[in-house]
Amino acid sequence: MSLRALLAEVDAGWLDDAGTPLDPDLAARARGSALGRRLLAAWLAGGPALALLAPDPSRDPEAIRGRWRRARVDALCRDLGILAHAPPIRAEVRREPVRRLKATLGNSYLLALDQSVWDGRLPPDRLGDATAGFREALDAAMAGDDPAPLHDLFDRQGRAELQAWARRRDPALADWCRLLHPPGAADDTLARLPEKPVLRVYTHHETRAA
Repeated sequence: MSLRALLAEVDAGWLDDAGTPLDPDLAARARGSALGRRLLAAWLAGGPALALLAPDPSRDPEAIRGRWRRARVDALCRDLGILAHAPPIRAEVRREPVRRLKATLGNSYLLALDQSVWDGRLPPDRLGDATAGFREALDAAMAGDDPAPLHDLFDRQGRAELQAWARRRDPALADWCRLLHPPGAADDTLARLPEKPVLRVYTHHETRAA
């Protein structure tokens, strides 16, 4: 397998020693040599990338990266995050916020409205958390005329949804998604989607990748 391309996409925050970031020059030199790449892979396999990089003749980490390029992982997470906020998105009927949501979400706005994908049922406390976070991000996006707060909200939630689901169904993909972002990037975000809606969105993106 080729580790060069895979390691080039791993967030530098994962390369540390007892909490101390690895020297950038040293990390660059390690990525540039076959021995260094093996050492970095072994380092990661001992912690955050056990399922992805631990020695296993039946699994090729490069195949995961090839099938799930960063842009495709990001698109999958964005859609999962949007779907996870379907209840407050569906509840928003004001003209200007709806216009902003349609412009920000594009075709994924229809995903949020599609109750055949997910009915949006949540316990009251989980619904309250989802609604509060969504309202805050929507208000910030409209006040600053910038979709970034909504994108950040959906992406963070989507990473939590994908990692929670993939830990059971595709642990190597869960590792790969985690390594693309700084440590702790979604650790404080609770997944809320049932398994079937996640599987439907995952299958749609996997089919496009194939």
